Amino acid sequence: MKVITVNKKAFHDYEIIQKFEAGMALVGSEVKSLRAGGVNLKDAYVEIRAGEAILLNSHISPYGNASYNNHEPRRARKLLLHKREIAKCDQRVIVKGMSIIPLRMYFNEKGYVKIEIALAKGKREYEKKHKIKERDIKREVDRELKHFKK
Repeated sequence: MKVITVNKKAFHDYEIIQKFEAGMALVGSEVKSLRAGGVNLKDAYVEIRAGEAILLNSHISPYGNASYNNHEPRRARKLLLHKREIAKCDQRVIVKGMSIIPLRMYFNEKGYVKIEIALAKGKREYEKKHKIKERDIKREVDRELKHFKK
């Protein structure tokens, strides 16, 4: 499995509830651009429209060696999920006010592009600060224990 990109902002801004793996409907120049690493998931999100999951606001750079009819960088891309997974996500988003966000994009063992999406709930500002504070305290404790062992 070769990871193309990870959405680090998602882990900071959201509490991850449940993860799903989805395929993507792409054109050839998009796949070549992904192999070159030209993708950004920072502001991307998933929306359910007419029973289909659509990835919006993701940026896949145009492939330099493609012809004049290259793909549009910010086009909406269809995600390939089972109907029950789409229904579950749609139900949770409508009822509980959650979001569906992409976490990472990668090539699987067969060479297909997969995207890991998650049902997530937005964190409040004080929750983010508390998590940073806990991480700093843990880092200091580990550092002191390391010096103590020597």
